[in-house]
Amino acid sequence: PGLAPAQTSISEANLREHVTFLASDKLQGRGTGTKQERKAAKYLAKAFKKAGLQPKGDNGGWYHAFEFKKSSDPHGNVAADAPVVKSRNVAAYLDNGAPHTIVIGAHYDHLGLGHDRNSLEANGQGKIHNGADDNASGTAGVLELARYFAQNNVREQHNFLFLCFSGEELGLVGSKKYTERPTIDLSKVNFMLNMDMIGRLNEEKRLVVGGVGTAPNFVPLLNSLPGAGLGIKQDSAGIGPSDHTSFYLKNIPVLFFFTGQHSDYHKPSDDVEKVNFTGLQSILEYGVRLIEALDKEPKLKFQETKSKPEDTPRFKVTLGIMPDYTYDGEGVHVDGVTDGKPAANAGIQRGDRIVRLGDIEIVTIRDYMSALSKFQKGDTAKVKVVRGGETKELEVTF
Repeated sequence: PGLAPAQTSISEANLREHVTFLASDKLQGRGTGTKQERKAAKYLAKAFKKAGLQPKGDNGGWYHAFEFKKSSDPHGNVAADAPVVKSRNVAAYLDNGAPHTIVIGAHYDHLGLGHDRNSLEANGQGKIHNGADDNASGTAGVLELARYFAQNNVREQHNFLFLCFSGEELGLVGSKKYTERPTIDLSKVNFMLNMDMIGRLNEEKRLVVGGVGTAPNFVPLLNSLPGAGLGIKQDSAGIGPSDHTSFYLKNIPVLFFFTGQHSDYHKPSDDVEKVNFTGLQSILEYGVRLIEALDKEPKLKFQETKSKPEDTPRFKVTLGIMPDYTYDGEGVHVDGVTDGKPAANAGIQRGDRIVRLGDIEIVTIRDYMSALSKFQKGDTAKVKVVRGGETKELEVTF
């Protein structure tokens, strides 16, 4: 079926169609540098063209090509004889003849057949990781916002650059390569909005909006904007585990949309039937209101946020839980527990709230990370959790 006719509202049917195609078994998990990744890139270019955008890749085409040597080591060290991977970002432009540009992006690659040690399923290698939420959801969002702004009759005061990155799962490679060799003048970019994993809006309807500390106007504007039924959780950091980081490091204000971790993260079970399409539509409607409000403001001033990469604690051990990043109470809310890992062995359960680890009180995720960084393999520690109103003390061995 063709996409819905031109309309100036966000279409749930279009979103469903894009995610269904990108997360189909036929695309085998869109691994970076694969034939299936190229098939996905072709689909994106076709959708941009259909929406009436201009190509903004290399030499007037849709693709921004890049290559890199693939690290085979978890610490990111690259061997001299490492294989060279050839990949591509997809870039589309809406020229409103304006002095400044808004960048809207998402990564379209995923784990392919799970061979790069990124699969979180015990025997996930060789299985298709469809990545419906991660990140067919954000990619569909970019395509739909591109169509919306191209077909809307409002003349915005900014141009728009729509970018779909590859290589994100291998270390934000595509966005890094784009910012090193951009096809527009980055000093004219007002801000970058990145969408990564926006397909699992939960019952609390909580959307994390990251990057709010990267420009002075973001927080007051977000506070004045009605959330339309969404619970907006603001996070100030400009650095995070997704492609907005590459733009933040070029002193560009960034915003990041994310609906939180879940137990299908990086597993073959991240499939299209688990995507909340009504939720996805409401997030993009909120995105439109936010972009339109920022479009009317003067150019944003970049500001650095507190977290620098070197401030992030390093750890040698893992607990084996999936924290609920959308939770905004005290402690770390456990969204998932990996079998056979220290947390599961200690009896920690999904739904528990970790309030103390060793001798550190856990109020925020950051406390949890700094507590973890104090332990070595083989250490034993007490963990205090709140479960259904009761406090329990468990013993964990790393």
